[in-house]
Amino acid sequence: MNAEVKSLERASRFTPPPLQQIKAVNRLARFYFQPQFQGLENVDPLKPALYVCNHTLYGMLDGPLLYEKLYEEKGILLRALGDHFHFKIPLWGKLLKRGGSVPGTRDNCARLMQQGEHVLVYPGGGREVAKRKGEEGKLTWKTRTGFAYMAMKYQYPIIPVAALGADDALDIVWDAYDVMQNPLGRWLLKHDRNKTLRDGELIMPLCKGVGPTLVPRPEKFYFAIGKPIDTSAYRGQEDNKEMQWQLRYQAMLAIEAQLSKLQEVRKRDKDMGVLRRLLTKR
Repeated sequence: MNAEVKSLERASRFTPPPLQQIKAVNRLARFYFQPQFQGLENVDPLKPALYVCNHTLYGMLDGPLLYEKLYEEKGILLRALGDHFHFKIPLWGKLLKRGGSVPGTRDNCARLMQQGEHVLVYPGGGREVAKRKGEEGKLTWKTRTGFAYMAMKYQYPIIPVAALGADDALDIVWDAYDVMQNPLGRWLLKHDRNKTLRDGELIMPLCKGVGPTLVPRPEKFYFAIGKPIDTSAYRGQEDNKEMQWQLRYQAMLAIEAQLSKLQEVRKRDKDMGVLRRLLTKR
């Protein structure tokens, strides 16, 4: 049985993990990052939607906390569409699969939508995870419109979700541009016959957090869930590229607006604690 068929089976045959198990896994992160959520009233468990979110640095810190919150507060178990590289990471890939994540293909997305699942997608994919210096809090979606196509085809409302904080928990010391200017980096790209690094797109940055270590600083994480974007006006137009771009642009604007709002929320947040004040930049 090939990998694609196995992936489709995971999309169809899935037993949700117990909430208490999820909370146990996230206990340390929840304590350390103190996540705050806005806009939960915009989520209706009875109306399946496509949740479109910005990806943060490394893509591993804040996603599980969003997943837990919607599970606990709304009884929604998000089925995430992940970049293929996530599933190749030891332990992390297994955790994603156990949580219901599947590789981000149109076939998998179609299967989930046909089943009426609540689906989470990060249009920036691996490129937005492998951030460069100066890309903190920015969307890097390249030319991707696949999520808009799927939302239109299956008439799924789009719920824009913004995540703030994880990009500030680490500082990028070396990014992909630095690596590609290095002789060793150029040699690695030249001999990357399987295109694992996607011509440099998936070169992860070297970061530091607390002191010179990779331990993230205890930044607070903030999430904003926006009002659903109705896709009924796009019915039957999923193959129209102009309409795909129009819907994509609408989702981008909504997420960027929420990120700006969260920046203001963070500025007004004085409940920091001694440890957070000592170890973060605020």
